[in-house]
Amino acid sequence: MRAKDKNAVATLRLILAALKDREIAARSKSDATEIGDGEIESMLQTMVKQRRESIEMYVKGDRQELADKEAEEITVIERFLPNQLSDGDVEKAVAAVVADLGAQSLKDMGRVMGTLRERHAGQMDFGKAGSIAKKALSQ
Repeated sequence: MRAKDKNAVATLRLILAALKDREIAARSKSDATEIGDGEIESMLQTMVKQRRESIEMYVKGDRQELADKEAEEITVIERFLPNQLSDGDVEKAVAAVVADLGAQSLKDMGRVMGTLRERHAGQMDFGKAGSIAKKALSQ
């Protein structure tokens, strides 16, 4: 607020509102009063994914100013996420899991993705990882 970064303030307010919604939903489901770090990371990743999809739609609709605004929001949200693995590191991680599990066909896709989620939660885009794993297992 002091830096007068209106976009960052607005994005942080969106994050806080989403957190409050999740806490209210969690309270109604169980006696837990707080949500865990994993759920918060998942929520933030979902927010980033939504904004990336919006950017695609805005670019297709020739609304570059709105796409730029969404990109700025992604930058703010990513401050609160762990560092993401690069594409090369994702490929190495997928190859390592495939080798560790001895996965040989697309039938093993579920095990590969489950193991990737355990080992690299919050560190990679599992959409990209899934396509890389599918390509590796179909060879």
